Amino acid sequence: MNFINTIISDNTGLVHLIFSIVALIAGTLVLLKTKGTKTHKRIGYVYAVSMMGLIITAFMLYHLYGKFGIFHWMAVVSLFTLSAGMIPILTKQPAIGYISMHYNFMYWSVIGLYCAFAAETLVRLPKVVIIDGVPATMFYKMIGVATAVVMFFGVLFFIRNKEKWAAFDKTKT
Repeated sequence: MNFINTIISDNTGLVHLIFSIVALIAGTLVLLKTKGTKTHKRIGYVYAVSMMGLIITAFMLYHLYGKFGIFHWMAVVSLFTLSAGMIPILTKQPAIGYISMHYNFMYWSVIGLYCAFAAETLVRLPKVVIIDGVPATMFYKMIGVATAVVMFFGVLFFIRNKEKWAAFDKTKT
């Protein structure tokens, strides 16, 4: 039971976990599938809704620090990237380049989710990174390394696909 409490602290934690799993699966599928199709759009909306649920529940979780902490600030960044990715596609503004804006911000939204997944996984390591309920210095180092590794591969994937996504934008405007 103690292991389960480490993973899921309460009902909000359970809902947060469910949203995160759905967002991880949907976000990965959206990145890998053909862009602009009905399937892409449907999965994309599942991603966006699950991310909103994930962000909202993140603001309700305080068991790690007992106050607004680093993960809450990252939820603010996630809210920004998600909003900046969805607003152009919903409003079709700016008239030229809205699809590129959507791709760019939604891509970084998913990569941010992967970083959060790596960080949350490390938070759950019992007694290795948390000593007497206080995050140890090693905790922040591990989070930094995990985030850097995820970002490194995210940048490589982004560079590899950016021109293809920009070309798609030009065919749609």
